[in-house]
Amino acid sequence: MISIIQTGIPFIDQILGAGGLLLASFASIVSVANPFSTMPVFTSMTEDNTDEQRTAIAKKASMYMFIILSIFLLAGTYIQSFFGISLAGIRVAGGLIILHSAWAMLTPDRNPKKITEEGEESARQKGDISFSPLAMPMLSGPGSIAVVLGLASSSGSVIDFVVFIAAILLSAIVSYFILRIGPFSSKYIGPSGMNAITRLMGFIVMAIAVQFILSGIKDFFMI
Repeated sequence: MISIIQTGIPFIDQILGAGGLLLASFASIVSVANPFSTMPVFTSMTEDNTDEQRTAIAKKASMYMFIILSIFLLAGTYIQSFFGISLAGIRVAGGLIILHSAWAMLTPDRNPKKITEEGEESARQKGDISFSPLAMPMLSGPGSIAVVLGLASSSGSVIDFVVFIAAILLSAIVSYFILRIGPFSSKYIGPSGMNAITRLMGFIVMAIAVQFILSGIKDFFMI
């Protein structure tokens, strides 16, 4: 990705570029966070809660997701410098993680759980599940953090960071609504409907992942 602010480019084109960057960033983050896979866990772990309590838990989990990913986005440059990671390396690594998530979305029947049955039972006994396991590691786990670091490495201006923050916020909002509709959608959409939606998103996400990898390779070899 390149900065959307470039001299000599009309303002309308810059706005369109920001919109495209926002859409690509949002798709990358939400695909790896995959709130659809978190939805069944949320539904089962809150089956004894009231609707108001479910709303509060989903809201807090989404808020924690936004805070965690925003921190890693803003600290991405320092993390990169500390570990001596190149921009190309981060982009390729982020692309591979997105590619793995996309493949899992295309083959949902083979997609492993993000949390084990033992972990789910342990979390069920805790008073508040919004931070763990919902926000961490399910919505903002290592994969999501790696993608955010990749976005930070591709930033060329402050405006790019604003766009990425907006993408994280949008991902958190979408995750909130997906969690909230979980108890209701499971009755109407069913497993087959969810699989169809997941596979459709998986194809789009795979194209984004390939673009990430190609950009990293191009930067590494200075093509």
